[in-house]
Amino acid sequence: MEAEKATIHCKLCLTNCPELDTSTLQSCNCVFCVQCLRQYVQLAIRGGAGSAITCPDPACKNTGTLLDSELALFAPSDQFELYQRLRFERGVQLDPSKAWCPKLDCQAVCSVTPGTEGKPVPVPCPTCHDVFCCGCRSPWIDGHSCSQYHPLMVPSADSELSSTDTDAAIKQCPVCGVYIERNQGCAQMLCKSCKHTFCWYCLQNLDGDIFLRHYDKGPCRNKLGHSRASVMWNRTQVVGILVGVSIIVLVTSPLLLLASPCILCCVCKPCQAKKTKKKKKDKKPSDSTT
Repeated sequence: MEAEKATIHCKLCLTNCPELDTSTLQSCNCVFCVQCLRQYVQLAIRGGAGSAITCPDPACKNTGTLLDSELALFAPSDQFELYQRLRFERGVQLDPSKAWCPKLDCQAVCSVTPGTEGKPVPVPCPTCHDVFCCGCRSPWIDGHSCSQYHPLMVPSADSELSSTDTDAAIKQCPVCGVYIERNQGCAQMLCKSCKHTFCWYCLQNLDGDIFLRHYDKGPCRNKLGHSRASVMWNRTQVVGILVGVSIIVLVTSPLLLLASPCILCCVCKPCQAKKTKKKKKDKKPSDSTT
């Protein structure tokens, strides 16, 4: 019993590891072996571009995020410093209220005051005092027009779908507010932070839309990003799974009804045997008295 308590099953390497060689994540209480966590964290730093490193278990209910103290424990010091720098740069890039100074000798972080109706605004640099456009990062001149600037789409209940909203490259998750960047692919988005599924164009909830009927009508019609044949094939697979489960239930239910007497007999036989044994024991003392 003591040996079984001292070993913990790691969900990454699928082996039983000694408890001393494991570590528990503070945000979600998931347990993994230290060697697997080191490999996972180092790979996530090299390929994550500064994004948050979440629990490696895809079935984690809390979707915990590793703390800086844990990252510093599982990654070398140079990789941890690289992750901090990438995370800071990513935060500046995704924050609509901040911008990098385009001057190579400066590269300072500047504050951006949002303009009205998504119009570009001049951004003064506090270090080099140059003024540049918040969209194209070119020097700001009176009457400057920027065609590369697309405002971020912030989810709201009364907002209408416009051309500038659909062309935005970065938007916020309607549930947790995390900034998400989309460069290509399907319009059905899954937030990595809160696991919420929504439409990229109108931010409508798609958690219960397994048939993707949202893209059959309305302003997002035929904007899923896949061909009509692939969409129909996906729906056919979903319908096939549901029909298969229902057929199995219909076929097995009569068999269960027919087999129920046999099951009851098998259950009742031991009970009847115990009752007969008790009756025989009760009869023996009565026979001795006679």
